[in-house]
Amino acid sequence: MKDHQRTLSGSSAWTLACLAAVACLVVSVSSAAALGQEARQLRAGIIGLDTSHAPAFAKLLNDPNAPPELAGCRVVAAYPKGSPDIESSVSRVPKYTADLEAMGVEIVPSIDALLKVVDVVFLETNDGRPHLEQSLPVMRAGKPLFIDKPIAASLGDAVAIFESARKYKVPVFSSSSLRFAEGAQQIRGGAIGKVLGCEAHSPCSLEATHPDLYWYGIHGVETLFTCMGTGCQQVTRVAAPNQDVVVGLWEGGRIGSFRGIREGQSGYGGLAFGQKAVQPIGAYGGYKPLVVEIVKFFRTGEPPVSEAETLEIYAFMSAADESKRRGGSPVTLESVLAAARQQAAETLARLDP
Repeated sequence: MKDHQRTLSGSSAWTLACLAAVACLVVSVSSAAALGQEARQLRAGIIGLDTSHAPAFAKLLNDPNAPPELAGCRVVAAYPKGSPDIESSVSRVPKYTADLEAMGVEIVPSIDALLKVVDVVFLETNDGRPHLEQSLPVMRAGKPLFIDKPIAASLGDAVAIFESARKYKVPVFSSSSLRFAEGAQQIRGGAIGKVLGCEAHSPCSLEATHPDLYWYGIHGVETLFTCMGTGCQQVTRVAAPNQDVVVGLWEGGRIGSFRGIREGQSGYGGLAFGQKAVQPIGAYGGYKPLVVEIVKFFRTGEPPVSEAETLEIYAFMSAADESKRRGGSPVTLESVLAAARQQAAETLARLDP
């Protein structure tokens, strides 16, 4: 009997030892995988050197003392060409090209050449008109893609970009850096409870080749949607001197408004009205919070902003233009999206059959 008990006892000890060894092995493998993912170096490329974002993002990422959340993603190559004809963009290319060269970034002659040497892509062309054509080869190559604002110069092209991303199974997202300002993120995270309404403002200079709010008003509109979330149903644009005033009606009767300032130094900000409190949106937090989110996206493939929300933002701005054309009549977002989906289908049939 005692021998039998000793045998069982020895067997149990051996089993426990084996289980412990297996557990240690699993932990070691998981840790090694995590370390490997963390240590994996991402080679980033930039398309379009006609915006200050290009050298600013490269400076953050290529800093040898970059913080952990930015480390391991380095800009290694750039294709300079951006806008074909917007003078404020075209005139910047020589200086920003020189700035990136000084950081050790290779300047390449084409998007195809860029795609051969990078893992992920920043589409930084300031002009939204070429974005669809510039993004297609990136998506065909399977490279995760961040598209700076505006995602396109028309709602139809914005829809086409997301349709193509789905076709090629490539993660894509677009955002203004204003989305990731600390105050906006606090409100988004529930600091004042459910947001019942919001008033956001930003500078809103115009560019004749783009819908009125796409060029610079996008910053304030993105702030508005960061606080309000999705669910906007219709838009009314109110005539005001040297300003754009757009009022949106959200489901449940919530109201959000954007005021774009044409002249003077208006800054960025606004006020959000919640169930628990009323809170200023706060100041702009610079580029770093956005770049941190982009790097995280490149590593995980998970966009921090959904396709649905991005398209609703651009539908809001397109509906604002339509309301202006109609003398301030309300315009539904679904009506402009329906027209954009048809336009997207026709464009993709021509560009990417």
